Amino acid sequence: MLEEISIEIILLLVGAGFLAAFIDSVVGGGGMISLPALLLTGLDPVLALGTNKLGSTMASFASTISFLRSGIVEVNVVKYLFPLSLIGSVLGVMLLQVMPPDVLRPIVVVMLAVVTIYSIVRKEWGSVSTYTGMTTKMMIASMLVALFFGAYDGFFGPGTGSFLLFAFLFLGFDFVRAAGNAKALNFASNIAALVTFFYFGNIDYTYGLIMGVSMIFGAICGTRVAITKGASYVKPLFICVSTLLVGKQVWELFFK
Repeated sequence: MLEEISIEIILLLVGAGFLAAFIDSVVGGGGMISLPALLLTGLDPVLALGTNKLGSTMASFASTISFLRSGIVEVNVVKYLFPLSLIGSVLGVMLLQVMPPDVLRPIVVVMLAVVTIYSIVRKEWGSVSTYTGMTTKMMIASMLVALFFGAYDGFFGPGTGSFLLFAFLFLGFDFVRAAGNAKALNFASNIAALVTFFYFGNIDYTYGLIMGVSMIFGAICGTRVAITKGASYVKPLFICVSTLLVGKQVWELFFK
């Protein structure tokens, strides 16, 4: 019950939730903050994953709505990819029940490193949108990406938002519009994973809702800053978060 939770735990969940959602609303990576905070409360790791997904779903919904209202999301593209992200996420969570997610960690470290280095080297990349429409090959590739990273988000998760944003940059979108499209797909994978975690009983609703409410506010603030500041704000944040994600995964791979 809520009254049985210490004020210290509530402050931890609220503070970590707000900061995580502020970052995650634009470039992903908020799980680096929210998940460790939930683990600090003493939750079992799988229960912490499900609880984190509750807060993340609430935050990604708020971010997606904000991006949609600002006309940032490319609806004609996202509407075809959204269901695939849903399906992939369900498959990923189901796989999580029978296989430890750490098997992916070495691959994720390499992928995140490549994404980060490429973004640093291509200095003007994503500053201006060059997107002119989807070809058949681009759509097929995008559908495979949505399915794969939906599954990845349900199974493991770190860097999902960054990978999706990177994929949309390759289609020619600028950083802000790529972030909006990525967040819409991230919402799909979040809600599908949440339903699956609910099915397996892996959610602490009290902790999840406390963190989730603060994450809504964090997501709204983060999205508004991104829309206002544009690519000059989103790109450095993207590189910074991606670098931190690489460091975190390397640390957990070799030193944990």
